[in-house]
Amino acid sequence: MAEIKEATIGVFGARVHNLKNLDISIPKNKLVVITGISGSGKSSLAFDTIYAEGQRRYMETFGAYARQFIGDMERPDVDKITGLSPVISIEQKTTNKNPRSTVGTVTEVYDFFRLLFARVGHAYSYNTGKRMVKWSEEEIVENIFTRFYGKNITLLAPIVRGRKGHYRELFEDIRKKGFLKVRVDGEIQDLVPKMQVDRYKIHDIELVVDRLQVTEDLKARLSQSVQQTLKTGKDLMFVTVAAPSAPSKSPPRGETSEDSNKKKANKRNGNSKALFDEDLEYSNKKKSSNRNDSSKVSPVGGDLEGASDSLVMYSKLLMCTDTGISYEEPSPNSFSFNSPYGACPVCRGLGTTFHVSMEAVIPDDTLSISEGGIAPLGEEREAFVYKQAQEIAKKNKISLTKPIKDIPKKGLNLLLYGNEEGIEVEIDFENISFDPQAPYEGIVNMLRRWFNNGHSEGLREWAEGYMQLKPCDSCGGARLKKESLWFKVDGRNISELSDMNLDNLAAWLDGIELRIDNKQKAIGKDVLKEIRERLTFLLDVGLTYLSLNRPSKTLSGGESQRIRLATQIGSQLQGITYILDEPSIGLHQRDNHRLITALKNLRDIGNSVLVVEHDKDIMLAADYLIDIGPKAGYHGGRIVAQGKPKELLKLNTLTSDYINGIRKIEVPKERRKGNGKVLELKGAKGNNLRGMDAKFPMGTLTVVTGVSGSGKSTLINETLYPILSTHVYGSRVTPLEYKNIKGLDHVDKVIEIDQSPIGRTPRSNPATYCGFFTEIRTLFASIPEAKIRGYTAGRFSFNVKSGRCEVCEGGGMRVIEMNFLPDVYVHCEKCNGKRYNRETLEIRYKGKSIADVLEMTVEEAVEFFQPVPYLYRKIKVLEEVGLGYITLGQSAVTLSGGEAQRVKLSTELGKRDTGKTFYILDEPTTGLHFEDIRHLLDVLNKLVDRGNTVLVIEHNMDVIKVADHIIDLGPEGGDGGGKILFEGTPEELVENKESYTAQFLKMELES
Repeated sequence: MAEIKEATIGVFGARVHNLKNLDISIPKNKLVVITGISGSGKSSLAFDTIYAEGQRRYMETFGAYARQFIGDMERPDVDKITGLSPVISIEQKTTNKNPRSTVGTVTEVYDFFRLLFARVGHAYSYNTGKRMVKWSEEEIVENIFTRFYGKNITLLAPIVRGRKGHYRELFEDIRKKGFLKVRVDGEIQDLVPKMQVDRYKIHDIELVVDRLQVTEDLKARLSQSVQQTLKTGKDLMFVTVAAPSAPSKSPPRGETSEDSNKKKANKRNGNSKALFDEDLEYSNKKKSSNRNDSSKVSPVGGDLEGASDSLVMYSKLLMCTDTGISYEEPSPNSFSFNSPYGACPVCRGLGTTFHVSMEAVIPDDTLSISEGGIAPLGEEREAFVYKQAQEIAKKNKISLTKPIKDIPKKGLNLLLYGNEEGIEVEIDFENISFDPQAPYEGIVNMLRRWFNNGHSEGLREWAEGYMQLKPCDSCGGARLKKESLWFKVDGRNISELSDMNLDNLAAWLDGIELRIDNKQKAIGKDVLKEIRERLTFLLDVGLTYLSLNRPSKTLSGGESQRIRLATQIGSQLQGITYILDEPSIGLHQRDNHRLITALKNLRDIGNSVLVVEHDKDIMLAADYLIDIGPKAGYHGGRIVAQGKPKELLKLNTLTSDYINGIRKIEVPKERRKGNGKVLELKGAKGNNLRGMDAKFPMGTLTVVTGVSGSGKSTLINETLYPILSTHVYGSRVTPLEYKNIKGLDHVDKVIEIDQSPIGRTPRSNPATYCGFFTEIRTLFASIPEAKIRGYTAGRFSFNVKSGRCEVCEGGGMRVIEMNFLPDVYVHCEKCNGKRYNRETLEIRYKGKSIADVLEMTVEEAVEFFQPVPYLYRKIKVLEEVGLGYITLGQSAVTLSGGEAQRVKLSTELGKRDTGKTFYILDEPTTGLHFEDIRHLLDVLNKLVDRGNTVLVIEHNMDVIKVADHIIDLGPEGGDGGGKILFEGTPEELVENKESYTAQFLKMELES
């Protein structure tokens, strides 16, 4: 056994998957890179051995009671691991697909922004845009005292606001509490037994809490009354002032001389209460027409001159002084789109809603209705909806045989949006409940109803085919309710900040203390510090172009890893073993140094960092390098070399040969010119694209490159591919905004091969995905023994009851839900992972059962099925794309993104191409060693040589240098990108002074 030194992680006898009883000593508190050809055993060592043991030990810390619910975790096949500290795994396949998950929520930066806005944000009125105010009880008392000094006022507590009802119980309840008067719809009335109002009218009811003259002597009473009024009115109150006396000596209209003399006497005697009651009595004698004017609400700051019984509003809540609207006191939840307190009520915090797509409803306006011009009506002439539309058309003289473009707009709108008139239709369907004389709702409204309220899942899915996602009409995609968007810090709301690129957001935060007031500065000091720290970590790992609002599901595997890496750096944990799986995915060479610095920072604070990686720069920057091989699968699983990078470069290994330049991927002597045909996209404006025009020469290997965030995925995956998919297959995927496209007739088939998993459960595997497992099952069913027993091909499916193991139901694995950790899969104790029952496994072809075939590597299967041509050809393609080491039945959940992509590529290669096929690949070099990239390029070149077009989004210089045509985007990411810097050959690109890609490509070509 290898000698284990101090401060090392010692692994003894590792036999997981293809590891050959491996012993290794890995230095702790160092940046260690594990490399080697794809399938050599890197992940088996790092994740399936070291991480799995760390996770198992963590589970062992739970008590016996907790473990009975978790179950026993399988111990990795290793003799012993020493020196292992707590382990944290940062893998590619951790991206959250929940539409509510964003960069801001994952990194918790958004949570701190919510706290910032709740504590220091200023509220503005959504009606006037003016700053809102709120009052304390003391401020309200002082304002009333100053403003209404010497006047007779009434304090009113609103108890009903704009609602119907008779309110008999309410009146009786407040009368029993000792109150004497209420103000109903602007008129003060005495509370009497059995009092009620018209239940069918909308009412405003305020309780008269007190009536007094504002004087120094009554200030204490005013304070108590205000407190009571606010309590009754739930932090809202009104003040009404009696009408001023007329300046003339003659009594006012409606007032007798006797009344006037009585008032004068009361005034002389200082009887303010009697005086107030008399004014009140006079006020109540007003005509009902005047009463409407007297019920107006005047917020604080409104004009009271000459107003009689005008209401002045005061609120302890945030209030608009002009319009009287008020906001609730903000809390962090008020700014969360995942909380009902903050989410937009229309889209419920998603930012998008489904709208009926008129392009889908009327795909071709040259067709008539009878020819299917209105797609939802279809060709079912007996359908109730069609008959109803037919009756509407007949009654309104709308032609069913004219092209839709020739139907008058009024008539077409009638069919699409309906009317209120009942249409009687004779129909003979069974078990259908509807009113034959119900109003005709129209095609569009019918689709909305079926989509929103469809009881049948199939009906809802059918209606969804005519819908498309658009930004929410209410919040404009901001996800939050209207009130939350009117809280601002330094003139910006939380949604505007979340839409900024992270580098622009960091720039906005610089000097923010100079732009906010002292109170905001004191409260927000610690929150701003936390936000800045977390943003700095995100910028340090090269994610400057992302925004906090970016959905997690749109992130690449590398972006997701780097976000989690930044989060871990921010947590400042020490003594941890971090294991990362190719964090450089999706990262341009220019930004590699940022990632390397971040990894070293994680190491420098006292952690061990193990990175599975193929990137040359990261390998050379490591403290220690481990090379596993020499080849893949059965031929791998050994330590080829280990030590400091400089020491390894002196050895003769496959990896060192490529780094030293002894082996290399050759630059083609001649670039293809294509077939002369061009696909031309004009005016692309999605996300950060600046109305760019791009040309894609057909019959070439075209590579789209540029720094991370420059717009590559927006241009290709979100604009070009949906256009081609709609053209070729009639799909309803909506592309991002563009002007027009030419040359679609040059493409008759489009295939996108991305890194998404080929399946999300252990049931999915390469054999089922590629389609040849059906032929294998048919082959087993043709064996004489199977025929004697009456077994069909279905017997050999692990998804069919007759032949599968019923304990695991053909999964071969049992899932243990961990709740707070990823689910754990363990072998089924009945079939031991074989998936089938004993009777099925007794059928053998050339000595192998169906389970044995699934456990074969692709390399073994090619040799085994060589006498069966139709199987041999399909399995051979998997070997050609460099997947000879995976097993036919390998679970989809264990495949890396790059492996999944190559499985998809082999599936397409196994099909017949047309010579006009357009292939789109997004970073196919993920998870590939230099030697694997050479195999991949051989496959891609074969496709192009057949006349097809291959378009690759890539940062890898080995791929870029062999391209026939390059489209380079930039110059920066995010707002600084979105432009085409260059289109042409690699040799021409190196002359471009603006391109970062050109700088690195020049070094690659010169080397």
